[in-house]
Amino acid sequence: MPSPLQSLIASGTKLWLDSIDPELIRTNRALGATGATSNPIIVADLVKTGRFDDSIRELAAKGLSDSDIAWQMTDRLVRAAQDVFAPVWKETRGNDGYVSFEIDPLLEDPKLGPPHAERVAEYIRLGKHWAAGHSNRMIKVPATPAGIDALEELCAAGVTLNVTLIFTERQYRAARDAVWRGAQQRASRDAFKSVYSIFVSRIDVYTEKHVPTLSAAAQGQVGIVNAKRLWAENQKFWADKRLPLAQEIIFASTGTKKPDDKPWKYVAALAGSDIQTNPPATNDAVEASGETFRRTVDEPIPAAVAADIDAKVDFAKLEAFLMDEGIDKFAKPQQALLALIAEKRKTLAVG
Repeated sequence: MPSPLQSLIASGTKLWLDSIDPELIRTNRALGATGATSNPIIVADLVKTGRFDDSIRELAAKGLSDSDIAWQMTDRLVRAAQDVFAPVWKETRGNDGYVSFEIDPLLEDPKLGPPHAERVAEYIRLGKHWAAGHSNRMIKVPATPAGIDALEELCAAGVTLNVTLIFTERQYRAARDAVWRGAQQRASRDAFKSVYSIFVSRIDVYTEKHVPTLSAAAQGQVGIVNAKRLWAENQKFWADKRLPLAQEIIFASTGTKKPDDKPWKYVAALAGSDIQTNPPATNDAVEASGETFRRTVDEPIPAAVAADIDAKVDFAKLEAFLMDEGIDKFAKPQQALLALIAEKRKTLAVG
């Protein structure tokens, strides 16, 4: 009998890890994970452990700034994860086995970030820089106005993209269309691969607080309903494009936020297709659950639930709120990482 994670993978889900911790990468690869993603919180948590003090000391001794050390550490950790998943990338001919590298979140800092046109140019510059020479690295660009405006040129230049921080159909369509315009400018689309990270649980946190009139059947299901709809639209859009590689949805933010919810609530509800980037704790809970997962991603949404959500949830308002919150969560961890490296520099007595 397959283990719970084996049954999830057998249902059609590609399992990616929401971490680039070298130890967790190895253990989750053994459990069936075929990719991973990174962000500043993950990098900061790894730096805090002290396991990488020698690397920080070495980089600081070279005279690198705190920011340069942060990005060199991120690059090293992502490279190490890429090495683990490189065989998957080769076996699938580029359809799986990727590790995502997040572009500088401080570009979106509402107080310190540059003007729009400069943000776009910097996303393009950094995206090309960090993608260069990497076959199984995805560049993570947020679905902010500047991020979306950078996608066409990045894709046209051959950069493999993970468009992140997507909450709504409007964002998804704007991102997808920009990427597709870029793809059509390539001499060949044989290596064209893109993914769209739809955040799930944060939506249900929002509706519980801001849309309390939802029915009991609909409350706590909005993130799932939204993700299923975007997945279905994505399937339909790419169906006639005749591309060698799949253009996929990533179901992100799959960890539950409510203690009463089963840790595998979103994992089970979206099983069966595309990619789930699960936190390590979620994968551990899934594996310990004793559950057998089956394909559910294309199961119909109850009509009454869909009608209640459509009548009561203002997705434009939801997007504005969650993007403001998301940008804040985007920038602050990078600032915290820089502060942590500055502190490490002092305690390690370097520079």
